[in-house]
Amino acid sequence: MKEKSTIREEMKKTLGNMDPLSHEAKCKAIHEKLFASNEWQDAQTIAVTISRFPEVDTEAIIMRAWHEGKKVAVPKCFPNNKGMEFYFLENFNQLESVYFGLKEPIVTEVEICLKEKLEFILVPGLIFDEEGYRVGFGGGYYDRYLVDYTRSKVALAFTEQLVKKVPTDHYDIPVHKIVTNEVVYDCTIRK
Repeated sequence: MKEKSTIREEMKKTLGNMDPLSHEAKCKAIHEKLFASNEWQDAQTIAVTISRFPEVDTEAIIMRAWHEGKKVAVPKCFPNNKGMEFYFLENFNQLESVYFGLKEPIVTEVEICLKEKLEFILVPGLIFDEEGYRVGFGGGYYDRYLVDYTRSKVALAFTEQLVKKVPTDHYDIPVHKIVTNEVVYDCTIRK
């Protein structure tokens, strides 16, 4: 099986070559499936990252959540201890650019969101398999955060991001569902 770093680079290339119109159409299809899900409809507080092209767009998700009166929490990573916390985001002006152009909350302008308040987390990743295992971006922040998180974990992915099997480590935590532009995979049903 290929190393995580190798498949990470290959997937970044694949996604980077996606045509912007195709990307937009696929994002819309993913959003529609997400908004129709029980997880979305039942949750009042959701956790979501601030995406960058070519990831699945999350700005539209955040705006829809606000429109529906949901609370949105976004992550802030702390590289010195590899920790991560979520903060309530009320508008996009509460974000700042950090390393690699990632956008994170300005902690002096937002309120922390405790883990037990999050009703479901949209877990980012580059590559997924049908069992819900993922290859992330390499920081390990989500794997550490999700260790004691027992509620819904949902991933958004383009069909191209699904593979037969991803390399896993003992600490990897699978998501419960993967919403793609074509299908929604329930990863709690073991084959």
